[in-house]
Amino acid sequence: MDTPSAEPKRATEQDRLVGERIKVLRKSKGISQTALGSALGVTFQQIQKYENGANRVGAGRLSDIARVLGASVSLFFEEGDDAAAQEKAEVFDLLRAPGAVDLLNAFITIEDDRLRREVLAIVRSAVRMEQDQGA
Repeated sequence: MDTPSAEPKRATEQDRLVGERIKVLRKSKGISQTALGSALGVTFQQIQKYENGANRVGAGRLSDIARVLGASVSLFFEEGDDAAAQEKAEVFDLLRAPGAVDLLNAFITIEDDRLRREVLAIVRSAVRMEQDQGA
C-alpha cells in the first residue's frame, strides 16, 4: 500500500492548462489578480502562481474561482473528444495570444455595425500586409 508523501505534488500540464484558463477568463471579465485574490481571501501572488501553473488549484478553490468569475467549473477542463470540447479548447488557445482579450473587449464595446465591419477590415488588412512581408 502506498503511503502519502509529505511533499506536495508538482503541478502537471493539466494544472498549467487550468491556470491559463483562469487567467483568460479573469482578463475577459476585466478582473485584476488583486480583485480576484481579495474575493478568494488570497494574495494576488497566489493568483499569479495558479495562473502560471506553479501551484495546483484544489477543487474547492477552483469552485470558488468559478463562482467569482461567473463560470462553470467544467469550463476549466477539456471534456472528451466531442466537437464542443474541441471548440472550447480552440477558443481558449486564441484568447491566450497577447492582447487578444483586450482587443475583443474593445471590439464588443463598438455599437455601430458599420464601424465594427471597418475595424475588422483594418485588422484583416494588417494580417495580409504582415503575410506579404513574410513571403
